[in-house]
Amino acid sequence: MRSLVTGGAGFIGSHLVDALLDSGDDVVVVDHLAGGHTENLAEAIERGAEVLPADVSDVVGMNDVVADVRPDVIFHLAAQIDVRRSVADPSTDAHVNVGGTAAILEAARRARVRRVLLASTAGVYGDPSELWTSEDAPVAPLSPYGASKAAAETYMNLFRRLHGISTLSLRMSNVYGPRQDPHSDSGVVAIFSAAACEHRAATIYGDGRQTRDYVFVRDAVAAFLAAARSDAEGVLNISTGTETSLLDLARTIGVRTVFAPERAGEVARSCLNPGRAATELGWRANVPLDVGLRATVASTAAA
Repeated sequence: MRSLVTGGAGFIGSHLVDALLDSGDDVVVVDHLAGGHTENLAEAIERGAEVLPADVSDVVGMNDVVADVRPDVIFHLAAQIDVRRSVADPSTDAHVNVGGTAAILEAARRARVRRVLLASTAGVYGDPSELWTSEDAPVAPLSPYGASKAAAETYMNLFRRLHGISTLSLRMSNVYGPRQDPHSDSGVVAIFSAAACEHRAATIYGDGRQTRDYVFVRDAVAAFLAAARSDAEGVLNISTGTETSLLDLARTIGVRTVFAPERAGEVARSCLNPGRAATELGWRANVPLDVGLRATVASTAAA
């Protein structure tokens, strides 16, 4: 298979690139490289991955790239992922997440790409009224980031109906693991792991009882690989189905904590039902949280 991975230098994207190469795929990466994560692709480049510096919101550029690469599948992971930045600058968030998705889909239409997969988020549900949240739950995001991902999903469904492109959006819960940036606000496991390795306290905003559904990056990548092989369309949750509080997360990692006032727009509890992904993709999360956390802390300490 010939695969195009947008955002392939990032946390999840670089792990996906490695896995596609392991599967024998011909892999091309599109990334603006502004995050400075080129080291994530060093081994992949040695193994034959091609890296094209480009911005997914550049419509003409994406048309040219996709027409030249002619991929079988596009894995669209490039995004603005910082929730706080989305609140401060919603226009840029929408430009990248909505405009970039529309540009990729239009390029895929023109080049007759068979399938497009989108990295979406549990954030589209906002603060759901029911846990073990299914894909049928209302879409009610609490941040511009969640809203832009919900809009990107709408474009995915539109291009499927209007142009016959096979599309699937993976609503991922909180993905964690090696290579996640501890200096951003997008990954609490990375932040806590860095604090533990540096023997300093980590800050918890609120009382620490807020919960998330943490899925290891290797499992998230396996979901993308299964999605590429399937004909499933629409949206699917990618999660463990297990709820973990911040207090329990900190205890498992072994990091000291201090508390600060709760931040506006914070989701109180989040836990997604992964049953439909099991049925349609044959996928389940396999890495226990304690095992994944040990691997993440070890990777952070070695960095």
